[in-house]
Amino acid sequence: MTKSSESREVVITGVGIVSPIGIGVDEFWKNLSTGQSGIRHGKLFPGFAAPDGVCAEVLDFTDESARKVYLKEQRKNLKAMCREIQLGVASALLALQNSAIDLSQINHERLGVEFGANLMLSPPEVLLEGCEACCEEGTTKFQPSEWGQKGLTKLEPLWLLRYLPNMPACHISISADARGPSNSLTLDDASGNTVIGEAMRILLRGAADMMIVGVTGTTLHPIKTLHQALWDDLARTPAEPERRARPFDLNRAGRVVAEGSCSFILEDRAHAEERGAKIWGRVLGTGSSCVTNTNQEANYRLALANAMRGALRDANLTPDQIGHINAHGLGTKEVDIAEAAAIHDVFGSDLGRNIPVTAIKSFIGNSGAGSGLLELAASVVSLTHGVIPQTLNYETPDPACPLNIVVGQPQPTSNNVVLSINVTKIGQAAASIVKVGA
Repeated sequence: MTKSSESREVVITGVGIVSPIGIGVDEFWKNLSTGQSGIRHGKLFPGFAAPDGVCAEVLDFTDESARKVYLKEQRKNLKAMCREIQLGVASALLALQNSAIDLSQINHERLGVEFGANLMLSPPEVLLEGCEACCEEGTTKFQPSEWGQKGLTKLEPLWLLRYLPNMPACHISISADARGPSNSLTLDDASGNTVIGEAMRILLRGAADMMIVGVTGTTLHPIKTLHQALWDDLARTPAEPERRARPFDLNRAGRVVAEGSCSFILEDRAHAEERGAKIWGRVLGTGSSCVTNTNQEANYRLALANAMRGALRDANLTPDQIGHINAHGLGTKEVDIAEAAAIHDVFGSDLGRNIPVTAIKSFIGNSGAGSGLLELAASVVSLTHGVIPQTLNYETPDPACPLNIVVGQPQPTSNNVVLSINVTKIGQAAASIVKVGA
């Protein structure tokens, strides 16, 4: 007899991290716990539009190291993966390794994949030859009508496969021989908490025993970084790169572009216990919302409040049972103020001012879809050590953001329940609640 959804529990049994402050749980925790920022002058991507070249790169993930270490069994497929896809596949393989799942002993029909990503853009130079072929002779005037016959033929043969946002899930499914449910989401910053919710529900309804759940993303791309520069959204001060991401600080000046990926293994508790798995924690609930008007202007405050309330209902918890909030903490004036207001809307004035809040973008910048699960992983890993991770660069409180920001050092705690929240530029918000520990 199969268990009902009411009696099932979804637990985290594996964590895979590819981040600007470390690859793998141990390196990530070492730098997180000691306050080491991953934001610096860029080395891997010269010429992009970030002010002073400041960004958060995964410096240890080069093509050579990816082939030799993190993607050694994927070498034949690397030519069909852009860097974002490589980051995502690497994090999933690290999560499988961390989970100690013996892939030779499982029912592969019961292993699924749920993965989030940004829309992926090819670098401008990839399109150059095709665009030139469609220009009037002797001019730079592009003729769109010529693209089908003259432009496409100039693109690399695997062009489409290298930049499809559903390809991380495809490569991961093939690598793990995952034949269960598979889905790909493209919800930018909200992708992480959304894939957690989708995978949790697949497991609760008994459609799988294990799910590889992850996200990958980058804003470290010539076109994506240019978009954000044109939105006047990128931090230009202070001069020191490691101080530039300043969530909720009065003197914050914008976001910092970044890249990263993170994956979890979610598993039915009974299945995990039967195989003797280490349990990192339990997913208690998730929520999501999208609020925007007819002019496509986002209402960040209401979207975040809706998502938090939905996650609390799903988890059957009240706000006072949450130990800390892992905030979106973008570092822009408007979004940080809206997020602080949303927290007060849900938690009330007193609790809203006192519940500990941390913002991990101060360490890792904003990688879009890659950020959400990296932030959640920061809380999960930290809570296993009995602490809440700190926020870097919070020096001057902003009266418009009356929050209890964890600063200076990780904060000891006995409450191991975390609420993680994210929101996108167009008002898509998602939240998840995890209780860390077996």
